[in-house]
Amino acid sequence: MTRARLILAAFVAAALLGRVGTDSAVAKDQTQQFFEQRLLADKKTSKTIKELLQRGGFVDRSVAFKDVTGDKRDDAIVRVNSGGANGAVAVYVFSTANKKGGKLKAIFRSQKLMRASTRVRKGVVTYQTARYEPGDELCCPSHVTESTLGWDKATRRMKVVKRETFAPPPEAQAPAAPAPPEDPN
Repeated sequence: MTRARLILAAFVAAALLGRVGTDSAVAKDQTQQFFEQRLLADKKTSKTIKELLQRGGFVDRSVAFKDVTGDKRDDAIVRVNSGGANGAVAVYVFSTANKKGGKLKAIFRSQKLMRASTRVRKGVVTYQTARYEPGDELCCPSHVTESTLGWDKATRRMKVVKRETFAPPPEAQAPAAPAPPEDPN
């Protein structure tokens, strides 16, 4: 099953269980609505993300506003949440630094993530996403990929400058099954 189908399947399952409904659409704040409109209007937003936003997915409330391009103006780090078990499935960076006097546009997009998280420290954006192997529990992916973004002045875009994949720490993994009792014979 493709990741896009998995995202849509998770949403449908959540909707059938009653976890996603009109309450989530009504509760969107102005920031969420603003960035949702930008994503839906952007030709480079994937079809999967656009469908998700129209069917119960949403822009995460925790949009981060930090200067990540070095122009002393805040940029926006935006996550799109599936509304279900897949959590955040896309990360975008919006900025006006795309050209002098530029309009607000997405200068970075990663649209095929699962259970993503973002962090901004000292103007550097990093995001992590789960990487599952067959048989992994939802709580406990076999691997996590962390990507670090950097500003490319020449192209006026954010790009991945470092990417590492690693096993999550033991405390983040599922507890091991108890050992079978020893045979007394």
